[in-house]
Amino acid sequence: MNEPGTTQPTHPCRNEPSWSRSEKAIARKVYDAALKRELQDVMQEAKQMAIRIKEPADAWRLERYLTQRRKDIDRRYEFRSSRLTQMLGMLLCERRISREELRGLGEDKMRAIHSCADLLSRYAA
Repeated sequence: MNEPGTTQPTHPCRNEPSWSRSEKAIARKVYDAALKRELQDVMQEAKQMAIRIKEPADAWRLERYLTQRRKDIDRRYEFRSSRLTQMLGMLLCERRISREELRGLGEDKMRAIHSCADLLSRYAA
């Protein structure tokens, strides 16, 4: 049991700080831009795959690709206040967003997002 006044170590991606209205607006703009770029990538790849369809199996490959990408995107892109740090950290780690896009967020948010991105990159390595 902890003594009063002591703190437990925290996981950088779990303790969501409070977000102001302007910070949520910045986060939403970054989120929307990242999602749009990722969907553009999916459309471009799907068009390339469609061009290469020669047999029925190729069409099913395209369908599997689109289904898998939709599931992945639906899982990763959730704009919920309780997950903003984790989501933005993941997008930063994956280089889907840049540090410049996060400009305007409070120092505590930036620290938490970078901490989460660093943790995720070490985990992926």
